[in-house]
Amino acid sequence: MKKLSLIFALLFSFASYSFSQKSKPNILFLIADDWSFPHAGVYGDPIVRTPTFDRLAKEGALFTNAYTASPSCSPSRASVLLGRYPHQNEDGGNLWSEFPAQYPTYVSILEKAGYFTGSTRKGWGPGDFRVKGLEHNPAGKNFKDFKTFFESKMEDQPFTFWFGSTDPHRTYVPNTGIQTGMDLEDVIVPGFFPDNDCVRNDMLDYYFEVERFDRECGQIIKMLEEAGELDNTIIVMTSDNGMPFPRAKANLYDYGTRMPLVIRWPEKIAAGTVIDDFVNFIDFAPSFVEAAGQEQETMTGQSLWPLLAGIQQDRGQVYLERERHANVRKGDLSYPMRAVRDHQFLYIRNMMPERNPAGDPSVHVSVGQYGDIDNSITKFLIMNMEGNPIPGQPDYFKLAFEKRPEEELYDVINDPYQLTNLAEDKTYSEVKANMRAKLQNWMEKTGDLRAAEPRSLYWDKVRYTPDYQFENYDFKKMIEEYRIMPPFGNYPKGGIPCLDQ
Repeated sequence: MKKLSLIFALLFSFASYSFSQKSKPNILFLIADDWSFPHAGVYGDPIVRTPTFDRLAKEGALFTNAYTASPSCSPSRASVLLGRYPHQNEDGGNLWSEFPAQYPTYVSILEKAGYFTGSTRKGWGPGDFRVKGLEHNPAGKNFKDFKTFFESKMEDQPFTFWFGSTDPHRTYVPNTGIQTGMDLEDVIVPGFFPDNDCVRNDMLDYYFEVERFDRECGQIIKMLEEAGELDNTIIVMTSDNGMPFPRAKANLYDYGTRMPLVIRWPEKIAAGTVIDDFVNFIDFAPSFVEAAGQEQETMTGQSLWPLLAGIQQDRGQVYLERERHANVRKGDLSYPMRAVRDHQFLYIRNMMPERNPAGDPSVHVSVGQYGDIDNSITKFLIMNMEGNPIPGQPDYFKLAFEKRPEEELYDVINDPYQLTNLAEDKTYSEVKANMRAKLQNWMEKTGDLRAAEPRSLYWDKVRYTPDYQFENYDFKKMIEEYRIMPPFGNYPKGGIPCLDQ
């Protein structure tokens, strides 16, 4: 009797996610630029207000372990579109690269199937897609906004639309967060930052832009609802990589790779669903193609629909990577990393540990000193701490800017900010060996060049498309000039400086 019940349950689950060739839902992909988990109201953040994201979570599925394939804009977005790991996308594994147009995207597949496709603002990029013969951005032909796009399509024609916000990417207008009434005291400062008011103020400005992204997404959803298309649309709301702060964006630690994610589609997703299994961004494209009743042969991601129907998949871990972010090392060098993350441990392999993970301490081509970290008051304050760590606190400069060992291992349950590397602790030798073997097996299985040649120079030689910002900057002057400007209260005329804290 139990076996019969199991058979019926499996048949029901299969039926709940199977798709007919006539099933063609719309797809609305809403992607922020540099937004980290857990900075949304539904995740418990005490400050940032995200009513749109929270609504989608209530009406659809909230993911607690969604990870970008790479914590860098171009490779992350390429993996979303192509359904392939960054190392499988050749040149597309780097920031500011050329798009690997030899592989179909979910957008191109759906366009051939009769979908009206489009995008606005930041699609795939930054980089060059025209050099490979593409006429428009791989995320879809550019439109002024969603309203213009929607009014341009034929009646009853299914669509896929990419809304690529540039929030909360830097640069920020200082004090936008605090001027809207956010409180410095409410900020949860990650353990890899010094806890002072200027860092807190920087995070408030980041929160301000997260809220603006959420608000714009809400406006698009309202238009969709008014047009009667809401429930026939798969809505995905997420980010491309982590927040633009030290040891977050462009790093394989959680604040660089772990993403906010909600998906709403009433036809296949029960309201209030919470998914704790691991999801990688390479899973989006095959899921969209399947939902549209189409087929593909080049994608390596797993469809999400079996998972959302309650069918067990191999999702006990997630694999992460990065190659060259900005061009910030003499010789145009990458900083290659591969990692595997499960529910208790994060294992990172730094393939060339002699290179600087944050970039050279003097400008090479772009961004200035330590150019793989976006410029900010938080970055400048940590740079100013070089050689002067605060007693009893982590060495923030070392964490952000100094070279790292070949292997890193973190207990993510007991060390959520990944501050204590356990790789040399003999207590964890077996864990490290198992994680290393699992990572190597994945690299071999997915055709990673670095499986056989860990020190391959392939991504060092890939074209870097822009040339800009060739000078070092005076970070001490920037610190001196920075001021916190509360909207009210007793504070010095001209604002509150950082160096007096």
